Amino acid sequence: MHLSIVIPTYNEVDNIEETIQHLQEGLKDKSGEIIVSDGGSDDCTLEKARSLGVDTYLSPVKGRAGQMNYGVSKASGDVFYFVHADSRPPLSFYEDIKEALNENYNCGGFRFKFDSNRLILIINNFLTHINWIYCRGGDQSIFCTKELFYTVGKFREDMLIMEDYDFLKKIRTKGNFRLIPKSTLVSARKYYANSWLRVMRANIKVVSMYRKGATQEELLETYRKMLSYRKNAF
Repeated sequence: MHLSIVIPTYNEVDNIEETIQHLQEGLKDKSGEIIVSDGGSDDCTLEKARSLGVDTYLSPVKGRAGQMNYGVSKASGDVFYFVHADSRPPLSFYEDIKEALNENYNCGGFRFKFDSNRLILIINNFLTHINWIYCRGGDQSIFCTKELFYTVGKFREDMLIMEDYDFLKKIRTKGNFRLIPKSTLVSARKYYANSWLRVMRANIKVVSMYRKGATQEELLETYRKMLSYRKNAF
């Protein structure tokens, strides 16, 4: 297995070094590459990533979907692994993905664990043990074979929000999805900037609007109004 790890970034200089070094440790002596696909950061994210020896590209399309697709266009692997800049998958990620492929799974992801000991977030962690689409997300990290990626039609670049949910739904429909019983460590920064209740209300509202056919602009505007979040989120 040659694993291509794709990281979409936008103003992630505070996280990118630790993330890359973590992934490099997991790839040590294994067949793989790390690709950073940036959306036009103005905080030295690309420079920091480049100094760590990974492949870095400025995506012609800003937005996670377009950046991930662009990263894939530069990839040489037969398996793609999408990791957010503020996530740390288990160090055994390479072996875990390879084992899933050997068991005839062609896509999958991990549970997640927030970098917080707040009880309500620990409950959120537990819910990701359930192999249900609404308990999945891009921050948990997603992998799929190159063949499946092109079969389902890549990430939808017209999506400004929920692009991971759409992609997960497609690969779960056309592929054989493996929920690996280990956790990706995920930043709780969104919950620190807002209460748990505010985040959950926003998530439920946006998912409901999405299912009813709301436009991407309407979804994004609703999310921005309901939450106070970092400027580089979108």
